[in-house]
Amino acid sequence: MDARAVVVVGGGISGLAAAYALATGPNPPRITVLEGSPRLGGKLAGDVLEGVPVDLGAESVLARRPEAVELIKAVGLGEEIVHPATTSAGLWVGDRIRAIPPTVMGVPVDPAETVDVLGEEAAARVARERELSAPALTEDVAIGRYVAERMGPAVTSKLIDPLLGGVYAGRAEEISLAAAVPELYAKLKTAPSLLAATAEMRATSQRRASDGSPVFAGIRGGINRLIQALEADLTARGVEIRRSTTVRRITRTADTGTVGGHFVLETGPVPAPQLIHADAVILATPATPAARMLADLVPTASTELAAIDYASMAIVTLAVRKTDWPAGATGSGFLVPSDEGRTIKAATYSHAKWQWSSEAGGELAVLRTSVGRLGEEYVLQRSDEELTALAIADLRTAIGLDAPVAGSLVTRWGGALPQYAVGHLGRVDRVEAAVADEAGLAVCGAAYRGVGIAACVASGAQAATRVRTHLDALATMAR
Repeated sequence: MDARAVVVVGGGISGLAAAYALATGPNPPRITVLEGSPRLGGKLAGDVLEGVPVDLGAESVLARRPEAVELIKAVGLGEEIVHPATTSAGLWVGDRIRAIPPTVMGVPVDPAETVDVLGEEAAARVARERELSAPALTEDVAIGRYVAERMGPAVTSKLIDPLLGGVYAGRAEEISLAAAVPELYAKLKTAPSLLAATAEMRATSQRRASDGSPVFAGIRGGINRLIQALEADLTARGVEIRRSTTVRRITRTADTGTVGGHFVLETGPVPAPQLIHADAVILATPATPAARMLADLVPTASTELAAIDYASMAIVTLAVRKTDWPAGATGSGFLVPSDEGRTIKAATYSHAKWQWSSEAGGELAVLRTSVGRLGEEYVLQRSDEELTALAIADLRTAIGLDAPVAGSLVTRWGGALPQYAVGHLGRVDRVEAAVADEAGLAVCGAAYRGVGIAACVASGAQAATRVRTHLDALATMAR
């Protein structure tokens, strides 16, 4: 009997990871990956700026989760794994870059260490949190609002906002505590105070760090190399990859309960649609197109997915001469609270953070700044030249970078980052439950249980497992 057919819709890291898990598992099916854009990789992209390789999207993976690092090794890039030379970032508050005090995603650990960023009065407010009644959380809350109530609004605006902003490009006042910092949420059900919970988590983190294991990892030449390696590996295994192929709708034949039941994916031009048939489908796209494709097949999931908001942002990558680099600009970069009124929300000194970038740059130092948050789409309506000029102006003020720029790249990520609003995990539960009722269908990606690369790889692998279970059931029925 011919191998069963599986279609993976979406060629970002989640979809490619799902395809890889299927292709390398037992009894691999015939796999087709359909990607709507001309390139693979989603938010993992790279380019060359003045001869220096650069990441245009994500630049590292969380090394303390095994999924991404294991995948990098599996596709032959294990010898290329590198770790940051420095991860010491600062906060641009007021007139200078200040040290980030110990926090758990922006929630302070020691009130005394927040004075430089928050001021003495706000730091004293943080210390008084211990005197409040125990959190005793029983339901999800917005992390920014919750922490502001217990520790004061300055903590949310100066610490949580910039740290979470770097992950979601969103507003701390709207982000789900349960989804964004699940370990902290769990501890706040029984911890005597918020400070006690963060102190315990910080101590655990320091114990992990004592074994010398790095928190983050990259790939020499850019994390985007993972996509090229995955494509080569999948192609060698017989996986068919089609670019510029948009799926408009997914339906299913009426005989879904039999061996012959299959999914039908509608692609091609509307006047002359092309139909692709499959025994199973993995949907690895952002929530909005997923909602559209599932409107007829799983309307409950479609409605839930349509409610997930997305933020847009841009990355301005710059190259300057190392001889012009300000001596006082140390560490790996800095974050910027949104209430500081700056254009950029963060800056990463790539040449300082990654030794390979410094070596590849020669006389040039590469750095990148990010622009745009949820609700700030108007900022991104400016031209590339304007965004570059604004980023340079902020850098001049922040670190004294007052020299000609040797090169620049502006990368726009429209609707790139899903927003985990209060109740997000409940919404994901409902989506997954509705999808599970349609045997052979699975969903994965950043819209569900984590936006990082490791989380996306894990999501793809889990979707592959669900599909493989369905294929095994079909095989049993066919005997």
